[in-house]
Amino acid sequence: MPDNKHIRIDKFLWSVRIYKTRSIASDECRKGRIIINDIQVKPSRPVIKNEIIIVKKPPVIYSYRVIEPIENRVSAKLVEQFVVDLTPEEEKAKLNIRQAMGIVYRDKGAGRPTKKERRLIDRIKDQD
Repeated sequence: MPDNKHIRIDKFLWSVRIYKTRSIASDECRKGRIIINDIQVKPSRPVIKNEIIIVKKPPVIYSYRVIEPIENRVSAKLVEQFVVDLTPEEEKAKLNIRQAMGIVYRDKGAGRPTKKERRLIDRIKDQD
């Protein structure tokens, strides 16, 4: 790939499968959730080799290093040739905690929780 070719950050994030669509990647850039060199970037910003990209997908903050900018979407197996995941394990653990806490089982036919039951459920979740 020629060095003078500029790859947009939104297209790069889509091509390495960080976001499902390019429009979602563009929207996230506009919302300020994509950070390079401590600066929130616009979707049109070019990607440079060896840059660190911080992607905020609440509750987790992911970090990636660009190995080689790419324009076309690649298969999931080939993504590791173009980007390295630098996200610490503590950040990834936040996803598991959130998923484990999100499920509350109710008896069939019990209906929606009352206001009192809802407050009790919220107190239990806040204690964990």
